[in-house]
Amino acid sequence: MRLTPAERDRLLVFTAAELARARRSRGLRLNAPEATALIADTVAEAARDGLRLADAIERGRTVLGPDDVLDGVVDLVDEVCIEATFDDGTRLAVVSDPFALGDDGRPSGSTRLAPGKIVEAPAQFARRVDAIVEVTNESSVPISVSSHFHFFESNPRLRFSRAAAYGRHLAVDAGTAVRFDPGTTVTVELADIRGARVVVGFAGLVDGPLDAPGTKEAALETARRCGYLDSDG
Repeated sequence: MRLTPAERDRLLVFTAAELARARRSRGLRLNAPEATALIADTVAEAARDGLRLADAIERGRTVLGPDDVLDGVVDLVDEVCIEATFDDGTRLAVVSDPFALGDDGRPSGSTRLAPGKIVEAPAQFARRVDAIVEVTNESSVPISVSSHFHFFESNPRLRFSRAAAYGRHLAVDAGTAVRFDPGTTVTVELADIRGARVVVGFAGLVDGPLDAPGTKEAALETARRCGYLDSDG
């Protein structure tokens, strides 16, 4: 049986989660990899059951409490991310504060801030907007694009300036998505992909360093040949 890399990763998460369930049933407290796998698997299965993104995240957030894990795990695992397949497509689910809270609004034994507390973000983490594009969904079904997705490579039936979107993602909160209904035009804000600026996967139009000589031009040509709609013609 041939499996894609994503399918192999999913099976790995499931296997680790099954180990965590077995150890938990024996009364053992889970370590960080076991807890992470169990939470991620719970979210993925909730998506498979047809739950919406927010509901799947909530199910993952409540599957374990501080007493289910070893000392220090609550502080070590403050976020769990997994790409899950929902009814409207693949979405990045981000489970923040993945353990039940105590009466003081903090996980037991944790020094982390409780959810909802307002703090000023460091300047380097402030939201940036590097481009604004108009996007038209020319398909007959809704299309959702998640926050982390290389927007240039998003659904071929979305018409927008692919050149303007190259090397950028939606300027929205991590783990959220923008929905484009059939026949509608939506203006969205995009932010540059930062860090090493290497894109691997997605639709396979880039699959490497974004800024390598000739990469952008080659990706635009590949998108054109593959039928990706482009408002630039």
